[in-house]
Amino acid sequence: MKSSSSALSVWMCSLSQSLSPVDTTNDLCQCPLCMEKFRQRPELQVNTLISEMAAQLKKLAPVEATPFTPGQAQTTTLAKSGEVPCDVCTDTKLVSLKSCLVCLASYCETHLEPHQRVASFKKHKLIDPVENLEDRVCKKHERPLELFCRSDQMCVCQFCTETDHKTHKTVPIEEEYRERKTQMRKTKGKVQEMIQERLLKVKEIKHAVELSKRDVKREIAAGVEVFTAMVRCIEKSQAELIEVVEGKQKAAERRAEGLIEELEQEITELKRGSTELEQLSDIEDHLPLLHSSPSLCTTLPHTKNWSEICVHSSVGVGTLGRFLSQLEETLGKEMKNVCVADLKKIQQYAVDVTLDPDTAYAKLILSKDRKQVRYGDKKQNLPANPERFDYHTRVLGKDGFSSGRFYYEVQVKGRTSWGLGMARESINRKGVNLLSLANGYWALGLENGDEYEVCTGFYVPLTLREKPQKVGCLWIMRRVRFSFMMWRPGLISTLSLATPLLRDSTHCSLQARIFLVITQLHLSSLRSSLTEFNEQGTQSMGITAICLIQCGDISSCDRYFLVLDLIS
Repeated sequence: MKSSSSALSVWMCSLSQSLSPVDTTNDLCQCPLCMEKFRQRPELQVNTLISEMAAQLKKLAPVEATPFTPGQAQTTTLAKSGEVPCDVCTDTKLVSLKSCLVCLASYCETHLEPHQRVASFKKHKLIDPVENLEDRVCKKHERPLELFCRSDQMCVCQFCTETDHKTHKTVPIEEEYRERKTQMRKTKGKVQEMIQERLLKVKEIKHAVELSKRDVKREIAAGVEVFTAMVRCIEKSQAELIEVVEGKQKAAERRAEGLIEELEQEITELKRGSTELEQLSDIEDHLPLLHSSPSLCTTLPHTKNWSEICVHSSVGVGTLGRFLSQLEETLGKEMKNVCVADLKKIQQYAVDVTLDPDTAYAKLILSKDRKQVRYGDKKQNLPANPERFDYHTRVLGKDGFSSGRFYYEVQVKGRTSWGLGMARESINRKGVNLLSLANGYWALGLENGDEYEVCTGFYVPLTLREKPQKVGCLWIMRRVRFSFMMWRPGLISTLSLATPLLRDSTHCSLQARIFLVITQLHLSSLRSSLTEFNEQGTQSMGITAICLIQCGDISSCDRYFLVLDLIS
């Protein structure tokens, strides 16, 4: 199209009638279109006015798409669905090359030519083709939206900054665009990190599910084995019961048969004697009757005394009770074996619990192995370091835990009050700090000899069938789960608590200060022995081991410690 325009200019030049003289001395003439000089005025064949009119009509004529032929470069393309068409093309719409924010129109390659050639059009703002150009113009001033108001978070024109947005902070759209792109890249990076974290979490959950499946299979297999053994034990006891009862019945039947046989023999003898007596009684002759044995007339036949002999009809009474008692004892042994097996699995997470003297209240006295603590008569001269409790009679464990599982045991035999637990590292150790979940505390213990409870800042009672002699504490940090195993000889009971119990009750307010007291608390691990800590002449004070744990997800940056609170 550019070549045809150039040819038209040459043609117009050759037909021009108005040649202006440029050099009066040499009589030179110059063409006003191509500026070419002539020494001799050429003869013109075309009217200039008509030529200009023809050129204008040529420009206004509709542009038809150039047919595409093989081997020829296609310079125009028909606008397809989703593409921005040229606003100047009439019949056949070509795809736009640029959009003008001043003209509010989109142009194909042909109709864009004036914006590339005419000086006044070159000042127009051209962008990549877009639809709805009216949305890019200020509706109030009808000027391009070239600025962005950060105060109102909207695009404005230059005139808007002189009126409604005069005092607002405005920047060019391009600058805001670059900043937004930078923010989007950062956000995209963070989103990708979040995606990766969640993918890792999905992988972790799937791995946990697989581990759970394996654990469930093992538990099912172990359960089937245990219950099969119990069923065999019950079936064996049932068979023994049937055998014993049937044996008793057969023995009773044999005894009854012997007695019946003996009775029948006596009946036969008695009948024979009765017959003899009847025969003698029928004799009319006096002499034969008197010659017979006098004993036949006055003495009864010799027989057994059957008045004290009896046969019991309920030979099996009491047998079932005895067998059930034996069965209960046998099943109790089996259950104990199962609990011991579970305990051995838990004991693999055993840790050696020791107390941290740098955190102990000044009146607390630790044993040499730092596994026991007692309340002293007066405050010791100890450094007032940030880790030490200065108001409450508490002490923390030496080592902290942030993830994984760990287990320790506490002997509570003979104690009327005691408590066990953990503490967050970030708890406040200065001044008044009540034992509540909101303050980072979580506790389980016994009060008044028979009141078991969870200390979360309010009263949560627990019910146990037996009074434990030893408490095993298993902490699973990642799953926010806490299990306490309590046992006495021959019985192990498990109490598992999860945070939903605590989370559902956090709306309750603390009405009174609750302490879980334990007398002469003894900490132990599976690698250390349980020894009594009661020095002669020393008053042993109550000790409270408080379970402190965060209600909810555990942060990876938090650590948790065993904490003890002695009540004077």
